[in-house]
Amino acid sequence: MLTIEARVTGRRREALPDWQLPLHDLVRGESPLTLREFIAAIVRAEVAAFVDRQAATQLTRFLSAEEIAVQAERGRVAFAGRAGRQTVDAETAVGVALESFEDGHYFVLIDGRRYRSLDEQVCALPDSRVTFLRLVPLAGG
Repeated sequence: MLTIEARVTGRRREALPDWQLPLHDLVRGESPLTLREFIAAIVRAEVAAFVDRQAATQLTRFLSAEEIAVQAERGRVAFAGRAGRQTVDAETAVGVALESFEDGHYFVLIDGRRYRSLDEQVCALPDSRVTFLRLVPLAGG
């Protein structure tokens, strides 16, 4: 399983918890992927996982007796967060991720090797560590 981490320069903790993704979910066929295809596949997988998590949360959400009582006193009982459901378009997210890479907002490292071009072929093994390192500009610079 690939381990994927998102880090931000200047912070000791990760931007997000690490997550894992089977390499075979990204690679289709025998031809190697370019970094562009690799990033796009990871973004699509994460958008799909986000949608799944959101659906699971929606299904398991319930109100306690205390929450019902408090809301009843206000005159309306409703599930929190129901209206806050986010919609994410995977292809828009892919476009933003690729543009952000080209604009130098983040680096991609695979097993410590930095990739500089979206057209580079990716060398990833099933147990590789993929790091998305977001750069934060210095104040005043």
